[in-house]
Amino acid sequence: QVQLVESGGGLVQPGGSLRLSCAMSTSIFSTYTMAWYRQSPGKQRELVAIITSGGSTNYPDSVKGRFTISRDNSKNTVYLQMNSLKPEDTAVYTCHAARDFTGYWGQGTQVTVAS
Repeated sequence: QVQLVESGGGLVQPGGSLRLSCAMSTSIFSTYTMAWYRQSPGKQRELVAIITSGGSTNYPDSVKGRFTISRDNSKNTVYLQMNSLKPEDTAVYTCHAARDFTGYWGQGTQVTVAS
């Protein structure tokens, strides 16, 4: 059974940085498109970063220039480096894996940006 396990969330001050990790239990990790989503109370889930199997990335304007998604296929892991964090980045961050018509979600990790 495929599992996604996130780590790296926590409390950080505005302007600080965090790196989230998401490890996937599959031997074909390199073939998946990986993404990070976030959701805060009362708001819809938002895509914050995506990386294809070929390494192409995309970000919404709200995080462009501050967040960087990357992947290490040798470790079956996708990362989200978050810099210059703002209070409005506070949310539960969840990773997602997609391939063909199959998708998997992690359990999420809380990121809180507050002084």
